[in-house]
Amino acid sequence: MFNQKPHPLFDGKTFRGWEGDTLHTWRVEKGAIVGGSLTQTVLHNDFICTKRNYANFNLRLKVKLVANSGFINAGIQFRSQRLVNPAHEMIGYQADVGPGYWGSLYDESRRNKTLMAPDSLVLSKLVKGNDWNEMEIRCEDRHIQVYLNGVKTVDYLEPEQTLPREGLIGLQVHGGGKLEVYYKDLIITELP
Repeated sequence: MFNQKPHPLFDGKTFRGWEGDTLHTWRVEKGAIVGGSLTQTVLHNDFICTKRNYANFNLRLKVKLVANSGFINAGIQFRSQRLVNPAHEMIGYQADVGPGYWGSLYDESRRNKTLMAPDSLVLSKLVKGNDWNEMEIRCEDRHIQVYLNGVKTVDYLEPEQTLPREGLIGLQVHGGGKLEVYYKDLIITELP
């Protein structure tokens, strides 16, 4: 059963409906889910994710990435699952966030490659550094679209017929840098 009306995935105050390392990595701050630290290096990739699966949907959210040093990257997982080993990782699609990666579609822990990426000149005009960027992810069967600040950056048709078409939605902070990633205003509309 799914809800065809737009509804929030995050209430802006609690982690109700989410699971992850809320003791060390993730916190709620000023209506946003925040991961990472500007003073301590994030040791490894970490994800906070929904407790339920989603198949076909349109997800809108705002993302802000602030960094001090190191590898600066984050992303939004979808149609994904938690790995058992290491348990802090996920496998599945990711809409990328970060310099050189914004608006790309990556296949995390499965094919380990970028499936589609926008032109770097397009990105240079779209991305708002150290500010809120609007992202939208739309999944309908094998068709995946990603939008960054209202511009379509990915229009991908998955050629592999056997890959899962449903899964968890996760928010990532990437390991290897001193960075904070903020996610807010997560609104999902489930599609038939």
